[in-house]
Amino acid sequence: MLTLIENGLVYAPEPRGPQSLLIAGDRIAQIGRIDRRAIEASGLELSVVDASNCFITPGFIDPHEHLIGGSGEEGFNTQTPEIFLSEIVVAGITTVVGCLGVDTTTKTMPALLAKAKALNEEGLTAFIWSGGYDVPPVTLTGSLRNDLIFVNEVIGAGEIAISDNRATEPSLSELARLVSDAYVGGMLSRKAGVTHFHVGDHPKRLQPLRTLVTDYAVEPRWLYPTHVERNRELMREAAGFTRLGAFVDIDTMEGDLPEQLRLFLDDHGDLNRLTVSSDAAISSPLTLYEQIRACAFEHKYPLERVLPLVTLNPARVLKLDRKGRLERGCDADLLVLRRDSLEIARVFARGRPLVRDGELVIAEKFLTRSNRRISLYGGKS
Repeated sequence: MLTLIENGLVYAPEPRGPQSLLIAGDRIAQIGRIDRRAIEASGLELSVVDASNCFITPGFIDPHEHLIGGSGEEGFNTQTPEIFLSEIVVAGITTVVGCLGVDTTTKTMPALLAKAKALNEEGLTAFIWSGGYDVPPVTLTGSLRNDLIFVNEVIGAGEIAISDNRATEPSLSELARLVSDAYVGGMLSRKAGVTHFHVGDHPKRLQPLRTLVTDYAVEPRWLYPTHVERNRELMREAAGFTRLGAFVDIDTMEGDLPEQLRLFLDDHGDLNRLTVSSDAAISSPLTLYEQIRACAFEHKYPLERVLPLVTLNPARVLKLDRKGRLERGCDADLLVLRRDSLEIARVFARGRPLVRDGELVIAEKFLTRSNRRISLYGGKS
């Protein structure tokens, strides 16, 4: 099956103007001027999507979701359930990275790996961070380096907690050993090998990471802190950290991304080294899309300025060479957004249509043999 998407304005994520895009299998076969008549004359099966009055963009990459649910920090009955495929898809997310948090006892690495495998089987692209808040990190094989080398879905270490009262207060030498192990594991397996850090609201903020760079053989690009919007001082430090060459991440839980983005720019942060994640567990993955839309549609940030935060930039820090951009040979992960509202009209993941005319066209496979009805509505929905 070939799929031709025509009459849309392409953001790849940079603006390319009116172009057509041809999908063959799970890849982008061609982008630009495409001779539809020639394809039809060849006799090949062709599906045509009219993207008139729409933008065509890369699918979103969410580098931080609690795929098997979040920790119950106020007791067992406050644990959150796993995140379902349909929740991810309607948010325009085609690539996701799952993580554990403070609870690495009842939320386990084998369960997280199984969830990522299930999402991959359903047509998305899913990876996981190895570990949680703890140091030394919990792993699948007993070794962080071995996890990276032997487990396809493991992309790096994390989320390791620092500057937080829930952290295990690792020494700097322990952190340096962990970060170096992740880097070497990534180097040997051709993966990102970065360490993803949960940063709390302790006044130390990013000081442990800055010390790793100044006092140990650690490069800034090996470090990837998140939740840097937690307070004004932390955001200022994070902006400075990007100027050293590190990537940093803002989560969308508080629903204030337009304001946080303005602060980051005021502090002269490198926008090419900023990513945005949902931190989905209590919050929905949909908050990621809603906040990107709020930036572009309501606060008038140029689309080409905010799209890289959830496409090209996370692809760069995670070293996903075929993700985050619309180019020949890249994975056919893309969105069709209505120009007048930026609402999601279509979602393709690895060439497979998951949303059509704003409606899901897929469902979790286990539902085909189930009579369950699963409808969960949070008090803030």
